[in-house]
Amino acid sequence: MDTERASPRYSDIDLWDPPDILDAMIEGQMAAVASVRAALPAIAQAASATEARLRDGGRLIYVGAGTSGRLAVQDGAELVPTFNWPADRLLLLIAGGRQALLRAAEGAEDETAKAAGLMQQHGIGAADVVIAVAASGTTPFTLACLREAGRRGALTIGIANNRDTPLLREADCPIALDTGAEPIAGSTRMKAGTAQRVALNLLSSLVMIRLGRVHGGLMIDVQAVNAKLMRRSEMILHRLTGRNGEEIAEALRRANGSVKLAVLLLHGLSPDEGARLLERAGGRLRAALQSIGVAQSPGGLGSQ
Repeated sequence: MDTERASPRYSDIDLWDPPDILDAMIEGQMAAVASVRAALPAIAQAASATEARLRDGGRLIYVGAGTSGRLAVQDGAELVPTFNWPADRLLLLIAGGRQALLRAAEGAEDETAKAAGLMQQHGIGAADVVIAVAASGTTPFTLACLREAGRRGALTIGIANNRDTPLLREADCPIALDTGAEPIAGSTRMKAGTAQRVALNLLSSLVMIRLGRVHGGLMIDVQAVNAKLMRRSEMILHRLTGRNGEEIAEALRRANGSVKLAVLLLHGLSPDEGARLLERAGGRLRAALQSIGVAQSPGGLGSQ
C-alpha cells in the first residue's frame, strides 16, 4: 500500500536541516489537499446520495479507527453547533470507544465482531448513511462496520487513501484520496489525514448546504445558545432583514433562538405560521421567503 511505502525521497529526512524538513512536509500537505480535487466528482455523488437519505429522516453515522476515526468523529461532532444537525440523528463510532479519542487503542481496530454488533445495536437501516474512513482501506473494524451497514440497507460511503482496497470496492460511494507515500513511512496522520479532513469537511458541508442549512453563505441554522452565537445570530438577522437592535432581539426571543424562524417573524408571520411554512418548505428559508413574496438579493436583504 502506498500509505505504508517508504519513499526514497525521504530516506535521509532525519539528517536534513530543520527548514528543509519543514519544506518537504509542507509540500506533502499541499499535495494532500490537491489529491482531494481529483475526488471532487466522487464527493459530489456521495453528497447527493446522502441528501436523499437524510431528507427521509435518516441518520449520519461516522465510523473509523485510530487517526481516521478521530478525524471522522471530529467532522461529525461539528455538525451540531455549526448547522444545528439533530444530535439524535448523528452517531460517532470509533474503534475502542470514547477513550480512543484521547488515547491510541490500536488493538481495537481488529474487533470485527464488535463493529458488526454496533451496527445491530444502533439499528442501522435503509434510511441511514454510514461514512467509513480508513487510510489503508483495509482496517478490519471499519470494514466490518461498512459491510454490516450495507447488508442492512444503509447507504455506505468509503473514504480511503489506497486505491482498489476493500473499503472502496464495497462502498456504495467510494472516495479515493491518492496521497501516496508519507514523509514518515506509515504515519497517516500526515498527508492521508490532511486529505481525509478536507474531504470530510467538503462532503458534510455540501450535504448541509443542500439540506437548506446555509442561506446566503450564512449559518442560518445556528442556535443562539451563548453570547458569541447570540451576536452571530443578530448579525445574520441584520444582514438578511436590515432590522436592528430590539426588533432583532425580540424576534429571536419569540423564535426560541431559531434564526430561520426569526427571519419569518420579522416579515410579519407568527411563530406558528413561520414554523408551518418552514416545514412545508423542507427547512429551506429561501423557499419559505419566496412563498410569501419576499424578493431576495445577493446581499441578503429582502423586501415584500
